[in-house]
Amino acid sequence: MSTGHDHSHHHHDHALKPDHLNRAFIAGISLNIAFVVVEVLAGLYSGSLALLTDAGHNLGDVASLALALLAFKLTKAGSNSTYTYGYKRSTILVSFFNAVILFAAIGVIVYEAVIRIIHPEPVPGGTIIWVALAGVAVNGFTAWLFMQSKEKDLNVKGAYLHMAVDAIVSLGVVISGIVIYYTHWFWLDSAISLVIAIVILTGTWRLFKDSLRLEMDGVPKDIDLQKIKAELLKTEGVIDVHHVHIWALSTTETALTAHLVISSEAIELFDQIKQDLRHRLEHLQITHSTFEPEFSGKSCETP
Repeated sequence: MSTGHDHSHHHHDHALKPDHLNRAFIAGISLNIAFVVVEVLAGLYSGSLALLTDAGHNLGDVASLALALLAFKLTKAGSNSTYTYGYKRSTILVSFFNAVILFAAIGVIVYEAVIRIIHPEPVPGGTIIWVALAGVAVNGFTAWLFMQSKEKDLNVKGAYLHMAVDAIVSLGVVISGIVIYYTHWFWLDSAISLVIAIVILTGTWRLFKDSLRLEMDGVPKDIDLQKIKAELLKTEGVIDVHHVHIWALSTTETALTAHLVISSEAIELFDQIKQDLRHRLEHLQITHSTFEPEFSGKSCETP
């Protein structure tokens, strides 16, 4: 098996669908921009911090979707003499940047909510209810657009989680609007903002940890290093393996390098051994693999 074929082979059941994702991102961005405008206007008109908070978060989601779409486009750009892997790593940078943006937004939300709890202001529950119901519909539909590909890419999963959480948060705002409408507990508007902030923080922390791990060339969380080593040793002729390094090229592609100790009887079969190993590793989400042979009786120096 040639190196070129090895590096380009993908299984259709695991592949992302570019056309579907492109449409999903564009639809999600368009719907959320329209909803942010409606939510801001309604929030300013009603004086509802919950609506303005949710609008700010949705605006962050628009930015996140736009950055994720940009990164998705960049992964299709070819490599060059400066960026020999192309721009695949931009997907990791976008995931990390999105997490940082959300952390900043959470700080603003918490500050405003605390101020409003101390000094509550009257808000119309009816307006909150109808706008938040629209949010449930918009965010729920957008989450559905990404459901098909959410386990195949960190950015797509991030987009799905953002939208799904937003739909739940909007449902919470609907409930608070109903309570405010009948009880005039205006402090509840700010309390819901704090709940929103906590929900956002939970998802953002996971996104931050996952993206930072990839940014630091850590082994992607869904890949078991010991399982990979065991798989390498299953191939006939391989008697030992060391210096195994695994890192992410992007949020969808993972690379591996390893030193293989080959038995003297299998020296002439090294090309077949590489072919077998690359095929095995593709089923374990390793899309790019490079092997350095060592022969029994000799060993390389530990770096």
